Amino acid sequence: MKILTSGRLTASAILLGGLLTAACGSDNPTGGDDLQSITVTPSASLAIGGTQQFTAVGRDSDGDVVTIDPTWSIAAGGGTITQDGLFTAGMVAGTFPATVTATSDGVSGSVNVTVTAGPAVTITVTPATSSIATSATQQYVAVATDAGGNVVVITPEWSIDAGGGTVSSTGLFTAGTVAGTFENTVTATFGDVSGSATATITSTAGVLATLTVSPSPATLPTNGTQQFTAEGRDINGTIVAITPTWAVMAGGGTISATGLFTAGVDLGTFVNTVRVTSGSITGTATVIVTAATLATLTVTPDPAMIPLNGTQQFTAVGKDANGNVLAITPIWSVVAGGGTISGTGLFTAGTGGGTFTNTVQATSGAITSFATVIVGGGTLTSIALTPDPATLAIGGTQQFSAVGRDANANVVAFTPTWSVVAGGGTITQTGLFTAGTVSGTFPSTVQVTNGTVTTRATVTVNPGALTSITVQPNPVSLAVTASQQFTVVGRDANGNVVPVSPTWSVVAGGGAISASGNFTAGSVAGSHPNTISAVSGAITGFASVTVTAAPAPAPVIGLGAAASSAVLAGTTITCVGGGAITGDVSVSPGTAITGFGPCTIAGVQHSNDAAAIAAQSAATNAFNSGFALTCPPANLIATNLGGSTRAAGVYCTTGAMTMTGTLILDGGGNPDASFVFQAGSSLTGAGSISLINGAQARNVFWLVGSSATLGAASQWQGNLLALTAITLGDNATVLGRVLARNGAVTLGTNNVVTIP
Repeated sequence: MKILTSGRLTASAILLGGLLTAACGSDNPTGGDDLQSITVTPSASLAIGGTQQFTAVGRDSDGDVVTIDPTWSIAAGGGTITQDGLFTAGMVAGTFPATVTATSDGVSGSVNVTVTAGPAVTITVTPATSSIATSATQQYVAVATDAGGNVVVITPEWSIDAGGGTVSSTGLFTAGTVAGTFENTVTATFGDVSGSATATITSTAGVLATLTVSPSPATLPTNGTQQFTAEGRDINGTIVAITPTWAVMAGGGTISATGLFTAGVDLGTFVNTVRVTSGSITGTATVIVTAATLATLTVTPDPAMIPLNGTQQFTAVGKDANGNVLAITPIWSVVAGGGTISGTGLFTAGTGGGTFTNTVQATSGAITSFATVIVGGGTLTSIALTPDPATLAIGGTQQFSAVGRDANANVVAFTPTWSVVAGGGTITQTGLFTAGTVSGTFPSTVQVTNGTVTTRATVTVNPGALTSITVQPNPVSLAVTASQQFTVVGRDANGNVVPVSPTWSVVAGGGAISASGNFTAGSVAGSHPNTISAVSGAITGFASVTVTAAPAPAPVIGLGAAASSAVLAGTTITCVGGGAITGDVSVSPGTAITGFGPCTIAGVQHSNDAAAIAAQSAATNAFNSGFALTCPPANLIATNLGGSTRAAGVYCTTGAMTMTGTLILDGGGNPDASFVFQAGSSLTGAGSISLINGAQARNVFWLVGSSATLGAASQWQGNLLALTAITLGDNATVLGRVLARNGAVTLGTNNVVTIP
């Protein structure tokens, strides 16, 4: 009998063994209990960072198990192991032969370990940067590695992220025809991991080497057509511009100078019959002409509106799969009532009105088509026009439809006359409306008429995409630490006002600006061109600021309750379309405020209410106090104000005042400097007003003894107070107020009035 221990026999065990041997005899007279071998298990394969519990079994020379307490070690790398036999794989993948070793009493046993790569954590695309000619190709390769830098076998998904060309599922990139550098455009993705490479496309093309004609072969029916194209490339595969000359060499049809081939009536395969030539280089294509097969039938008109007992000639057009017209003799029938039809397609309506869906049927072979018939009733008494209202963008189209009915609501066939009566666009006699370039709501503008019966529909034309931002005022001159509220006007490509909520910033110094556009000048004087930036999407507008020192103030006129009104009139206020008013719109003692569907108001409308009455009273006081200011003889205005520069003060004329070109108002560095212009009779303004050296629109006053007119596209600044009426031309803007005491205020198209 053997006594098994952990590899070390205690004295007691030896004594016990001896006693047992003495008592029972030995069961292994030629063998022994000494440790002869150690077997380590298992032979393991695990991922990077994975763990494996190993065990060691000792045996003597007879193969009997001997209890051991082994010492564990790593002989050939691959990871680490504890003295309990727990192995942890390292970061390097590979097969490590006989690396896990258990040793006891000078006897060792080992086992192999295989460490496999972990999941991919990086993908590297090569080449990382490449220069490729237009239309040329570049093979990209993606290599994935795990956290230990071991290569991981992957099959990536290839994509293009920033343009420049196309890439196949194997990473073969084909450059486009547009030159440029496309950063990180070629991307390889595996799971959540991706890597990219940059491609630079060059447009250098060499001498024409090949011409390729497409399609080839081309299969088309007799009399069918096929547009051929030719592509030239140099010896490197780069596309080369060509001027092709087309010809037919082996029959099959004819071809135009632009490559449009028309098949003849002879069937067959015409090898390399289409030829294109550019210089000395030639390319060819084969044409196969087959017998035509009917693929579609189209019945017209559909729907057809026919009076009771009336007639309508229907026609059927057959085409093959390529859209070529084929000669057919259809079989006509009526399948859903409404009347009868002859063998030639002449339909005769019955005596009962109604809509007969898909009732006229034309058949040729296995192909069938249908048309709907609307049989009318008595005399036309009403027309329903749809849609109403219709909303579309500038330049967009809308198909209108009109359904006529008699007094009993039966559908009546009629021929409508279409027209546009209130602007907004144009319309064809089929009812297809095309929006114009002016945005706004055009009430009851689409008109359809038959005899004495008429109906109309309203159209709203929305502005197009934002294409420009104008920052106002511009330029601006401010005293140090003074503030200026900036505003923006956004417009589309046609000059229509587009609502804008810009992001404000200062890009060239001079001060700081709030999120609402309120700029505060810094403490250092200087000129800062284009420093105010207003951004919306990809569109940016700028304004320049000059920071100066401030002199003494000039006289100021208080507006009181009129200050909140951007527009104030005595009789009526009218807006033609597309404008934007920032501030209140008030009228008193009149009540009419019209046109503010097309024009938008960021304020409140006051129609002879308490606020309007108070505003008109305050405007009268401001008007009178302004005219009461003394005008120095040196400030008498004898000529056009345009083209001049004026310092703060009071300027006057006993007659009419004109301003064309550009008037510059110089605040001399004083943000409180005021400018008062007294016109004895009328004011006619055009061009623009520029404020410099701290001058501000809120401190500019235009007092007019009769009426004022601002011309089209003029850019006005200041508070305009007229005794009678005020008229703004199309696209005119005012950074200030438009206040008429006794008359009307008339706004044109796309006016912008903003309280400074």
